[in-house]
Amino acid sequence: MSVPPPIHVGISGWSYARWHGDFYPDEVSQRDELAYVASRLATVEVNASFYRLQRPSTYERWYDRTPEAFRFAVKGSRYLTHQRRLNDAEVPLATFLASGVLALRDKLGPFLWQLPAAGAPTPERLDAFCALLPRTYGAAAALAALHGPQLTPDRAWLPPADTGAERPLAHAVEIRSDEALDEVTEILRRHGIALVVSDGAGTWPMIERATADLAYVRLHGHTVLYHGGYSDHRLRRWVERIRAWDVETWVYFDNDADGRAPYDAERLARRLRRSVPSQ
Repeated sequence: MSVPPPIHVGISGWSYARWHGDFYPDEVSQRDELAYVASRLATVEVNASFYRLQRPSTYERWYDRTPEAFRFAVKGSRYLTHQRRLNDAEVPLATFLASGVLALRDKLGPFLWQLPAAGAPTPERLDAFCALLPRTYGAAAALAALHGPQLTPDRAWLPPADTGAERPLAHAVEIRSDEALDEVTEILRRHGIALVVSDGAGTWPMIERATADLAYVRLHGHTVLYHGGYSDHRLRRWVERIRAWDVETWVYFDNDADGRAPYDAERLARRLRRSVPSQ
């Protein structure tokens, strides 16, 4: 019997003050939050990178405070996706990659590119952007070298030559509108980029279309956006979906407002482990 493809379950962001005294024991300091998450979950989705460029020292610290098997998904800059709408994306993309992201090295999981619900980039811009996205660590390093002047030498991080150059990189795109859906689906499929399955409590359509050899799921809350937890029934349905896809899958809970995300992630991970067929 073949080995099932890997499934990575985690949370979207981890620094929430209201989680202290609940998910985070009182003795866990803010500095130690990531290490605590990494002791209980396999992956996190970095959200801070969406709002502003992080420093290389930040990514290096995250790398050092997590175990060898831990993985980071990194959310792409909103400057690219929401402000520029993917227009003339090469230098901004290079700048984002040079900002320290590559310091995650072998712990770097997929990149997430969230598109706006209103005024999303045209299919033509999306196609051009997808063509730019690097598919190996070496290609990302080469593109990062073309970064803009706003990254001074102390703010840019480029890996040593040939370090993990052939390591594959994956990308996923989250859309929050079904406008031009067939065309968008075909673009992503042609480029081998995952279309995110995004549960937003009905705020935007949840679209399930296979476009790549991996799947990416974001669970923002099923009944109220960012609030509440996922019931046993809902988690069982997600296990069924994920097993049916039969591809490497990354799942992130973003129902953080009531502190349910880490608990739901642990519950789903346990259910998925129990659902592995006997060898």
